[in-house]
Amino acid sequence: MEKFAFIMHPLDAKRDISRKYPFVKLLPSSLVEWGLKFKGPMEISHITGVVSDTGAEAEGWFVGCPLTPKQMLQLPIEFVYDKIIAAGRIAQELSARIVGLGAFTSVVGDGGRTIAANLDIAVTTGNSYTVATALEGALKAAEMMEIKPSEAVAAVVGAAGSIGRTCSEILVDEVATLRLVGLATDPLDDLAQSLSDKKADVSVFSEVSAGLRDADIVVAVSSAVDAIIHPEHLKSGAVVCDVARPRDVSHRVVKERDDILVIEGGVVAVPGDVDFGFNFGFPPKTAYACMSETMMLALEGRYESYTLGKEVSVGQVREMSALAKKHDFKLAGFRSFEKPVTEEQIARIRANAKRALAV
Repeated sequence: MEKFAFIMHPLDAKRDISRKYPFVKLLPSSLVEWGLKFKGPMEISHITGVVSDTGAEAEGWFVGCPLTPKQMLQLPIEFVYDKIIAAGRIAQELSARIVGLGAFTSVVGDGGRTIAANLDIAVTTGNSYTVATALEGALKAAEMMEIKPSEAVAAVVGAAGSIGRTCSEILVDEVATLRLVGLATDPLDDLAQSLSDKKADVSVFSEVSAGLRDADIVVAVSSAVDAIIHPEHLKSGAVVCDVARPRDVSHRVVKERDDILVIEGGVVAVPGDVDFGFNFGFPPKTAYACMSETMMLALEGRYESYTLGKEVSVGQVREMSALAKKHDFKLAGFRSFEKPVTEEQIARIRANAKRALAV
């Protein structure tokens, strides 16, 4: 039996902690968040029933790190590291041989390198499979919106970054036009030059508004602190996949534009009769891509620190896609701002876009 663990944390202090402790609903959010600073990490649940198509089996544990995204970004980094490392040590004590870093635990600081250096087990951020499912999801969502990727204009916001570069290097073979969007034009020019022999027409934009004006598919992976994609930037019928944390897409987009589909990567169906022992807001037997990467590495018996730091290579993305196919992890749906996106919702957005374009 292979063994893994996954570190999770509350994205919203009151909402998420009340899933484990219902009485928290009665407390002010500010009090809940204040109290989290004084709470230690803890085992949340035992995960059973992960069974690969190969016959390999795995069990795991969710370990909670009691800090919100705001706290992780505002508290001293040493304090945050100590909390995450303490959660990782609980994973070790539970006999896990690899631990995945969920949500902001993979974003803060140096992308897991310090965490890995202070643990005796393997560590992964899960970002390789996150990128794989984000691109797969963006292309699938585009088709559901009746956009043909091979004829589409795609834009990568934050293309100068390591993950943005990887997304660009993969998307350039899937679309007709690729727009590289970012503040620093020199690295974007270098990237555009390296992609000049590919099938897509590649261009560079230093302004988000200009780069997204006619984009059918947008992949957002910038490192901006605040939202940089707003309702007025997007065309009717566009698909936006926001992989960035903090988010690149303003919540105003889904509130004000009912003709645009915003997703945050994919929901992954986990093989076997999996029981997570905890409701983290997903449908039964499904998980985040970062969770799934941790499980896949465990099922492979590859107890090595796989995706660390701020870089993700094309090779890593493709290897995780291959492992997903081998072990029968599949894209099972979409989410947007922590809520599921149904096929019925997509149909409504598609109809709204057609009406808007007909005006």
